[in-house]
Amino acid sequence: MSVVVTGAAGFIGRHLVTALASAGHDVLGVDRRTLVAPAPGVCALRADLLDDDAADAVRDADAVFHLAARPGVRETGPDVEAARHRDNVLATAAVLAAARPGVPVVVTSSSSVYGGTTGRGCREDDRLHPRGGYATSKVEVERLCAQRRDAGGAVAVARPFTVAGEGQRPDMAIARWIDAVRRGDAVEVLGGPQRSRDVTDVRDVVRCLVALADSGLGRTVNVGTGVGRTLADLLDAVCAAVGRPAEVRCVAAGDEEVAATLADTSLCARLLGWHPQTDLPALVRRQAAALDAVAPLEAIAVPV
Repeated sequence: MSVVVTGAAGFIGRHLVTALASAGHDVLGVDRRTLVAPAPGVCALRADLLDDDAADAVRDADAVFHLAARPGVRETGPDVEAARHRDNVLATAAVLAAARPGVPVVVTSSSSVYGGTTGRGCREDDRLHPRGGYATSKVEVERLCAQRRDAGGAVAVARPFTVAGEGQRPDMAIARWIDAVRRGDAVEVLGGPQRSRDVTDVRDVVRCLVALADSGLGRTVNVGTGVGRTLADLLDAVCAAVGRPAEVRCVAAGDEEVAATLADTSLCARLLGWHPQTDLPALVRRQAAALDAVAPLEAIAVPV
């Protein structure tokens, strides 16, 4: 099967293209960045999703995984909202327009659309309360997906909760903390150590994305564990993985930083027959160990 993955050079994208290629699919990874050291069986197209080349690639695919986006809830600047609209909303519209009718499309949204939780796990049919421009752009992405679904398109939407593992973006907490602890610097904790996150293994996120495509289900599904981990728990796991204690400095959190996230996993378990479960210490150990092998690989430029 011919599969296109947008955002293939990103954190989740790199894991996904490797898994799809290992399963025997012909994979084309599309990204504005160079796809570094792709797995055997993965071809790369360096292109913007608003370019004709990207549209042609999506049009030829038997399945599409749309992960490309402008990530980061804390990004600020005079042009950031326009960039988010272009890279998140307009890019999604282009992918949905290019995909052939009947071709399964799996779009990655974000748990940020919920605006956090005050106790129970967030359910897919809850009213959305996006906080900040990033979350708002993801709500608009989901609206576009619903429009295609209403018109008969096979579109699934995944809402991953905090994703961790090998290759996590350097601006995310676990990656930042591993780096800080290794250097002996103080660890900055936004809002205090008792804030909590539903931390999801990137391997389980990939498994869910593939299962959604294989099932052909046009549903919106949480990709989380249903277990909240305090920031103190995360930091303890980082210190154990690195083998050093940490000095903690609490700093004020912005309005876009919710106090807690938590997934209701019942729909995922019912539709897919399972839901993610995270062994937090093992996950953080994997992520820390992977950082030692990243630098040599990143020096290899792969032609596209």
